[in-house]
Amino acid sequence: MKFLKEFKEFAVKGNMMDMAIGIIIGAAFNSVIDVLVKKVFMPPLSLMTDGLEFQDKKYVLRDAVLNANGDVTTTEVAIEYGMLFETFLDFIIVGLTVFIVVKGMNRLKDKAQDPKNTVVKTPKDIELLSQLTELMEEQNALLKNK
Repeated sequence: MKFLKEFKEFAVKGNMMDMAIGIIIGAAFNSVIDVLVKKVFMPPLSLMTDGLEFQDKKYVLRDAVLNANGDVTTTEVAIEYGMLFETFLDFIIVGLTVFIVVKGMNRLKDKAQDPKNTVVKTPKDIELLSQLTELMEEQNALLKNK
């Protein structure tokens, strides 16, 4: 019973909704990055390397064996390092994009939390804390002068 109560509190607080929204946006973001890498970054990179297709690069450990009819009797065994390269490029692009987005969000958050900044409206909790800090500093100055 305690477990259900904790789960209800978790779901009602919005944490679950925040996670669900993050997962949905993350999945969509993954699709965007996948297209960005495969259709935007890889073609020029392939052109600069004389038409080299990175996704097709592999190190063959054992060639495929064909019978007289041309059917595969033993499949090829290969290490496909080209796909690893593309996936690593995906990872770097995702990391850089997330870094830039978080950096921008932090900059906006810092501006919003600065009580002296009059351009961005300061949240009430930050404003109250700022006023409380100012009052405490005034009180400490009065106590020191006594």
